[in-house]
Amino acid sequence: MLQQIYPSTDHPFQFELNKDFNFSAAHFIPSEDAGKCMRTHGHTYFVNLTIAGDELDHNGFLVNFSYLKKLIHDQFDHDLLNQLPAFEGQSPSTEVVAHKIYSIVQEELNTRDNHPQCVQVYLRETPTSYVVFRPKECQQHNG
Repeated sequence: MLQQIYPSTDHPFQFELNKDFNFSAAHFIPSEDAGKCMRTHGHTYFVNLTIAGDELDHNGFLVNFSYLKKLIHDQFDHDLLNQLPAFEGQSPSTEVVAHKIYSIVQEELNTRDNHPQCVQVYLRETPTSYVVFRPKECQQHNG
């Protein structure tokens, strides 16, 4: 993957890691005003996760890089997002997918003794379109 520059977010933590990966998936937006996006189509989504924290685990990691990719890639790659339980009752727009990625990652991070936090999800849908999701301050530092 090519090195990219991502928007950064301020946080009070000592350590920050970023993990890049991609997955391929299809989706559609079930709404008349979605235009062409109403039809099933696919993307190679590019993800950057920003994880921050003050404490490292027994391996000296905030989180193992490979674990972060596996957590998302295994759920979404080569699938129709609309049919996944994670998006039941929701239209899998890029904004919704970015928020769902955050939720999945943070739920896992909450189980870790060193309490890392997901402070940003960057999700690129096309070469010209991306979404950045950042939790609100009250969510970010609780738990």
